[in-house]
Amino acid sequence: MANSGSTGTPALGRGSWRTHRVTLIGGAALVTVLAVVAVLLLRGGGDDKGEERARAVTERFLDAWAAGELADAAGLTDDPAAAESLLGSVVANTEPEEMSFEVTGPVDRPDGAPDDARAVGFTARFALSGLGEVSWESVAVAVPGSGDEWRLRWESALLHPELAEGQTLVNTVAWPERAGILGADESPVAGPARVWSVSIWPAQLSDEERAWEVLEELDAGVDVEALAERVAEAEPDQAVPVITLRDEVYAEHAEELVAVPGFQFAEEERTLALAARSVVGSVDAETGEGASGLQARYQEVLAGSAGAELVVADRESGEAVRTLEERAGEPGTPVVTTLDPDVQRAAEEALAEAGSDGSIVALRASTGEVLAAADTPTDGFARSLEGQLAPGSTFKVITAAHLLESGAGVDDVLGCPRYVTVNGQRFENQGEFELGDDTSLHEAFTASCNTAFIGNLDRFEHDSLGRTAEAFGIGGTWEVGAATFDGSVPTTTEDNELAASLIGQHQVQASPLVMASVAGTVAAGAFHQPVLVPEAVENRHEASAELSDETVEALRGLMRDTVTEGSASALAEVPGEPHAKTGTAEFENEDGELATHAWMIGYLGEEDLAFAVVLEAGGSGGRDAGPVAADFLTRR
Repeated sequence: MANSGSTGTPALGRGSWRTHRVTLIGGAALVTVLAVVAVLLLRGGGDDKGEERARAVTERFLDAWAAGELADAAGLTDDPAAAESLLGSVVANTEPEEMSFEVTGPVDRPDGAPDDARAVGFTARFALSGLGEVSWESVAVAVPGSGDEWRLRWESALLHPELAEGQTLVNTVAWPERAGILGADESPVAGPARVWSVSIWPAQLSDEERAWEVLEELDAGVDVEALAERVAEAEPDQAVPVITLRDEVYAEHAEELVAVPGFQFAEEERTLALAARSVVGSVDAETGEGASGLQARYQEVLAGSAGAELVVADRESGEAVRTLEERAGEPGTPVVTTLDPDVQRAAEEALAEAGSDGSIVALRASTGEVLAAADTPTDGFARSLEGQLAPGSTFKVITAAHLLESGAGVDDVLGCPRYVTVNGQRFENQGEFELGDDTSLHEAFTASCNTAFIGNLDRFEHDSLGRTAEAFGIGGTWEVGAATFDGSVPTTTEDNELAASLIGQHQVQASPLVMASVAGTVAAGAFHQPVLVPEAVENRHEASAELSDETVEALRGLMRDTVTEGSASALAEVPGEPHAKTGTAEFENEDGELATHAWMIGYLGEEDLAFAVVLEAGGSGGRDAGPVAADFLTRR
């Protein structure tokens, strides 16, 4: 190779014929040299100007490439169509997260390059999935065009020195198998499972009415009207996706589905939540990434790290020609939860039988470990951990705790009138019952008399409930290993606001997790912050206050008697010495009508288990939530 790339005068001193001619004509040599130099200067080929313009066009090309402006980059070459095609292929097949380029300066001109060309070296750096940063050195050959315009000579090797004509770069990313989410016994609560993708072949759909009926019977949320429009607009032989069904759902309805002409079925494997579906969450079938719940929260842990292979590939066949870079992936790590499979199953079955939207949470009272977190709808919002609901009369555990901590006894008389008015707002008991003026705290609690507590409003200050709630962990930020709502008991400003707060209304809000923990605090005698993923929890919240032993014993007696002689009688036949408190919380529904959430919280005195049950718009705590709680406790 000649060594005159950018440091000499490339039109002079190259080859013996020119030296020989100078020898022959002697004095005419100066004229010839001056003429050649003048032409080179006019064309931009002089040393300084040529190198400057070659560098400038190279930088413009690289800047456009880095910005993804591929047409603009290609337009700076002498074959824009071919350049844009390969640039697009490389970007599409490597999907760089970032591209950057650095011009490194003039280099020797390659063999075969024109005499007036300039070679500019540059470093390419691509951030590629599975590989990280990959870099290589390449050379752009710039040639003068008309006027002051320069162009890069197009060849595949401009993009990568290993590329020949008809080849491209391809980065193939390979993820290891996703790790599972496990229960406390390390059995899977999320992992690979069989599913069935249902689609429609319009040309074969001979009975649309029957097809829509079968899909509606699935009760899986298929919008048949929108589907009918998509089918009508589709080509006759174009498959129209309908829904993906879990294997157990498909098996239940397979006979009806298969009997419909035009339905098609494809068996696949996907990562699914096998229990606690709203809490565990889902994995996006397209990207393979966690989309919600624990799957999203622990995406990096579960997925591990991808491996990848960057290759030179034939553009026509797609076959790899040679490997440029390669890295193996690292497998993910399972996420171990505290969920107990038997307790979780019992909670899910009890909710399914209830036929109402709701949640059940169960805890190990002595440690706060979450044993079950079940929701219906199963794939909906994780109300069990994140719900923000008025707890209603289950909050009277905290209200009663304040009275007991203030010196009241369970036999102290509170009274229980039919109604009481505070600041013009009337409060009454469910069903407008009354127990009389001699009603004790014990009787008011077990019968869940609202007016008894509100009638003794003068025993409370506006921040009393919030301060007492701190002994139950409410008011702090919990580190559970999952997204949670940790309860809210705001300080009130008006007496009627305080009155409503005494019975778990106004702005008092809690999740089922919080109310299960309230019951667990009574059972254990102290607050133990709930935890779902122990390895992810570094600092559990510590309660800033504590209950006296006398208060704890009194609350235990009140909750036991609520089962044996009060509003929680639905648990009377449940083994394990159940203790409980019922609650019926009023709220305004989407239609502006008054509705009620049905609550029951409690614990088993003979076992280390606390629980909360809520049925959304489910009626009454004792009448409706009580039987669901009994069913749950019996199924374990």
